[in-house]
Amino acid sequence: MASDITVEHKEGLAVVTLNRPDKLNALTLEMRVDVLDAFREIQTDPQTRAVLLRAEGRAFCAGADISTMGKDDAWGDRARLYKAHQMILSIFNCEKPVVAAVRGPAVGIGLSMALACDVLLLSETAKLGQVFRKIGLAPDGGAAFFLQNLIGRQRATDLAFSARLVPAEEALSLGLASQVHPDDALDKAALDYAGDLAAGPTFALAGAKRLMRAAMQPSLENFLDTEAIIQGQIIKSADHAEGIDAFLNKRKPIFRGA
Repeated sequence: MASDITVEHKEGLAVVTLNRPDKLNALTLEMRVDVLDAFREIQTDPQTRAVLLRAEGRAFCAGADISTMGKDDAWGDRARLYKAHQMILSIFNCEKPVVAAVRGPAVGIGLSMALACDVLLLSETAKLGQVFRKIGLAPDGGAAFFLQNLIGRQRATDLAFSARLVPAEEALSLGLASQVHPDDALDKAALDYAGDLAAGPTFALAGAKRLMRAAMQPSLENFLDTEAIIQGQIIKSADHAEGIDAFLNKRKPIFRGA
């Protein structure tokens, strides 16, 4: 497994760490595959009873690595989105409890990764956002699914339309997170929380997860199929190409609705 993703096992707990701090843990295609592989191994490992998903550095995840976008043909775009979907599903459908510890920005696919977890703990520096409109895309990674189920259609739509960053305390009040901790206390709080789950009744916790999933409509799998169709069309738009170019050149994009 590449060094950008590390997995540490301790007393029934698997700690999965995004380890590309110099790029704010922006996800490459290889990192998506490594996270997917890590959660597939965790799923079938009888010694692992809970998971902590965290990141090194001052950001949880700045989203997808923009520098690699807009260079594929239609099949390449589809493969990229498919890998993202499989990664999200591997986190969401993991039968073990999954806790996310978020410090700093968690945006785009990074926020989707966090929301795919069962419990989200934030540091006071955390900022959550759906910034896809800035690069001419609709939300992906199941973001619309998670946000609507968590905070309702109006608030979820506002976050997608505005692309604003939600600070930690507001995220807590909206229901996007369970706890907020001082920045220097987040790691211990998350380890303690996840460690307690690892020592808990594994089958009972798995049953609680299944009941929570059963209460969500539609299924995440069906939603992601629809997302792939819609996002696949938008990816080839001129506005998306303009958004990528503007981001890379640090200028304001000029969208023309094409």
